[in-house]
Amino acid sequence: MNARDAINAGVLLAVAGAMIAAVSMSVRRDGQGRVERERCYGVTKAGQNDCANTVHSCAKQAKADADQSEWIAVPKGTCVRLAGSGISESMP
Repeated sequence: MNARDAINAGVLLAVAGAMIAAVSMSVRRDGQGRVERERCYGVTKAGQNDCANTVHSCAKQAKADADQSEWIAVPKGTCVRLAGSGISESMP
């Protein structure tokens, strides 16, 4: 490895570290260190839902993409940033 490759690798590691730090700082946590989550409806892909709805009683049973009755749990505040979303609900 020459000096240029070492510098490029260092820069890439620094950028990756900064990105990971930014994401971890943006996640909201409750008083006990747990990530606050909310249900985000209408953004799941077929077969990627998190839990039951009125049609079925299990995860991974969504039949279509972007079904408004299917949801996934995401960190609080993320749902409003996802394309096509609009419905979120705080989780207990």
